Amino acid sequence: MAPMVALPPLVHVTHVEVISEYQLRLTFEDGIVGDVSFTDREWDGVFEPLRDPQRFAHVCVEGGTIVWPNDGLDMAPEPLYQEALKHQVPQAVRMTA
Repeated sequence: MAPMVALPPLVHVTHVEVISEYQLRLTFEDGIVGDVSFTDREWDGVFEPLRDPQRFAHVCVEGGTIVWPNDGLDMAPEPLYQEALKHQVPQAVRMTA
């Protein structure tokens, strides 16, 4: 029998803010706020339209994750949450942002 692999928790995104080019500040339903960078991402395949920073900035929240409705694109919330945990925003910064 194969060992069980721990799956990341499913925590929905409740708010997104574009903080700079290809950088998002995400808020999750459990209160975690973290910055997620897409600066090194290869925008190819279906995500190719997001190479344009202005198109990328049209991100919003739908169905518990980030989406680009004009392009019909979304991203799974689990890896976003894992990345946000690595780059959490201190409470004082959250209040002023």
